[in-house]
Amino acid sequence: MSDVRVGVVGTGFIGLEHVARFENSITGASVSAIVEPDESRARTALQISPNAQWFPTIESALESKAMDAVLIATPGQFHEPVILPVLEYGLPILCEKPLTPDPDSSLRIVNAEIAKGRKLIQVGFMRRYDVGYMELKSLIASKKQGELLGLHCAHRNPSVPDSYHNEMLIFDSVVHEIDVVRFLTDSPIKTVQVRHLKRNSLSPERLQEPILVLLETDSGVLASVEMNVSVQFGYQVKTEAVFEKGIAEIGRTSGMTQFFEGAISTPEHVSFKSRFADAFNFELQQWINSIRTRKFDGPSAWDGYLAAAAVAAGLEALKSGAICSVKYEQKPSFYL
Repeated sequence: MSDVRVGVVGTGFIGLEHVARFENSITGASVSAIVEPDESRARTALQISPNAQWFPTIESALESKAMDAVLIATPGQFHEPVILPVLEYGLPILCEKPLTPDPDSSLRIVNAEIAKGRKLIQVGFMRRYDVGYMELKSLIASKKQGELLGLHCAHRNPSVPDSYHNEMLIFDSVVHEIDVVRFLTDSPIKTVQVRHLKRNSLSPERLQEPILVLLETDSGVLASVEMNVSVQFGYQVKTEAVFEKGIAEIGRTSGMTQFFEGAISTPEHVSFKSRFADAFNFELQQWINSIRTRKFDGPSAWDGYLAAAAVAAGLEALKSGAICSVKYEQKPSFYL
C-alpha cells in the first residue's frame, strides 16, 4: 500500500513539529501539501519537507487533489473554516485541540460529520496516547486499589508567548485536563469552578494566575487542576490519583536523580516538545494506521464537542468564581 499523502494546514510552532514528525518518525505517510497563507512560514516548512507542494488556501489544496488526509494545526478559531470543506471532500482529519473554541461551532462540525455518514474527524488530545495516562486509566478500570476518589493535576509552563491571554488558561491549557479527566474516569464533567491562588508577581500583567480549577464528574470524582504558566523552572504535567486503598502518580521526569554537594537534583522538561514527544508520535502513527485500516478509534468530534461545552462552563467560572454547570446536548447515536 502506498503512503498516505498528508496535507498539513498551519505551519506555526506545532505545525512545523508535525511536519518534522512525518519526515522522521512516522511510517506509512508523507507530507504532500503545506497549506499556509504566510509564504515565509510555508517556505520554512518546505525546507523540512521539500517534496510537498505549497498552497495558500485549503480550497486550492483540495481542488488539486494533493492530499489523502489532512492534519489541522492552526489556532482553534480557524478550525471550522478548514474542517467543513475537508469534510465535503470526504478526507480523514486530525484536528489539533480544541476542535473549536465554543460548543456551538463544535456542534456544527459534529452535525456536518453525521451528515457525511462516516467518522472522519479525530481530535488531537495527545495525552490519551501518553504511556503514563494509559497506565493510569488501566489501573482505574482494574479496581486494584479500589474506587477512584479524586485526582490532583498540575499543568505548569515556565512561561507563555505574548499572544497568550487570560481566557487561554481555560480554552488552550486546561482543556487538556478537561478531556483527560473524562478519559480517565469515563464520566462527563458535571461542574467547573475556578479559584485564584495568590498572584505570581512574575506573571505578565494581562494574566491573573496561577488558578485552581475544580472539575467534578458525573460519577462523583473531584479533580483539582493547578494551572500555572509562569512557574519559571520548567514544563511539568503530572497527575496524582487517590484511591480507596492507595495512591498512584504519573508525570514525574524520568531523568537522572543526582545526590551531590549536599543537594538532590533531578532535571525537568522545559517544553511540551520533550514531555509529550512519544505521545505525539504514537498519536500520529495510530491515526495513519487507522486511515490505512479504516478503523477510526481516536478522540472523536463528539469528544471535541464535550470538551468545548466544559470549556464554556470554565470560562464562565473564570469570570464569576461560581460553580458552573456544564450543559450538553444529547449524544447522537452516530457516536455510540
